[in-house]
Formats: sequence, structure tokens, C-alpha cells
Amino acid sequence: MSVAAIVPAYNEEQTIGVVVQALLSCPVIDEIIVVSDGSTDDTVYVASAYPVKVVTLPQNVGKGGAMKAGSANTSCNVLLFVDADLVGLQRSHIEALVEPVLSGKTAMSIGVFSEGRVSTDLAQKIAPSLSGQRAVRKDLFDAVPKLEDSRFGVEMALTHYAERHGVDIVRVTLPYVSQVTKEEKRGLIPGLQARMEMYKDIVRSMLPDKKAHDEDYNEE
Repeated sequence: MSVAAIVPAYNEEQTIGVVVQALLSCPVIDEIIVVSDGSTDDTVYVASAYPVKVVTLPQNVGKGGAMKAGSANTSCNVLLFVDADLVGLQRSHIEALVEPVLSGKTAMSIGVFSEGRVSTDLAQKIAPSLSGQRAVRKDLFDAVPKLEDSRFGVEMALTHYAERHGVDIVRVTLPYVSQVTKEEKRGLIPGLQARMEMYKDIVRSMLPDKKAHDEDYNEE
């Protein structure tokens, strides 16, 4: 099985380089794809300095759309998604997250922060299903309906779909990993506004959609 690491990024020039370097250090990763989701800073410029594929979306379509664009640009059968604003990501974390899927133990694994920053650790302990760090079989990911419209609700949509289809999701502890908060990146008020928009996306992803129909997926 081959693994593509996909990094959706929106204005992450400060941290994208460190995340890409961690991914490049891991031999289990066959391909790295950075998806710039309408970034207006130097995210594309920084990412392009590394031997990775950079997909540039002209407009911001949201995290779900960026992740779908990443999947559409690879033929690897395992997808590893990591956030572009991570702090402390190491090769050991990447290998631990991918291993349950590569070994056939599960079709999806989710990374949960531990022993990092109190705020990010607490958020993930309360709602681990919202973690942006996960490995998933490509056929499972591609079968989830309407991910391109889910924006920040993408992780909840992925988790709920997997659970409905009998996937035994494996949670992997990621010690000493955290991420830069929206308030730190954008300032207090704009960051809080962005956080509220994120929560709205998550809530929308939890509401039933009578028009959505699941694609066929069978875990083998």
C-alpha cells in the first residue's frame, strides 16, 4: 500500500515548512501534497521550496474541499491528513498514525494530542472526532458524500460515516504535539470570529441531510 500525506493550508506560511519537513523525514510517506486553499500569504512560496506537490486553489473552498482536492491529485490508496499549523510533529508520530491502516487493523486512525498545550490537549480529549490528524483508506474517504461542501465539518463527517459503516476507528496518542490557535494567528477578535464559524460548520455536519446518499463502501 502507498501513502500520500495531504496538508490542507490556508495562510500558513509560518508553520507549513516545519510540517512538510517532518513528513519528508518519514520513509513510509510516498507522496506529499500541500493544498493551498486560496491562501493570500506566502504559503505556496514556502511549500514550493520543498520536493512536494503543491495544489493551488484560486479561491477558499474550506477544509473539506481542500482535502477532496488533495485526494483527487493522488493515486495512493492510503491518505494521511495533517494540519498545516502543527507544532512538535515528528517522524514517530507520523509512523504511529499510519501503521494501523497500513497493517490492515483498521480503515481509519485518528491522532489525539497529549502532553502538549493544555488548551489543545483538552479540546481533543473532549472531542477526539474533530482531530485533523488522521490516516484513512482512500476508498473510504472518497465514498463520503458532500465532503467538498463540509468546510470545517469534514472531520465530524468522516468520523460519523466510518462509524455508520462499521469501521473500528483506532485512536493514536500524539505526545507533545499541539497547534497554533486561530486567536494566535489572527488576533483575539478575528480569531474568535473564525472559531465561531468553525463551530457552525461542525454543527451543520452533524445535522441529517435527506438529500445525501452514501456511496457504497465495505471494509475488507
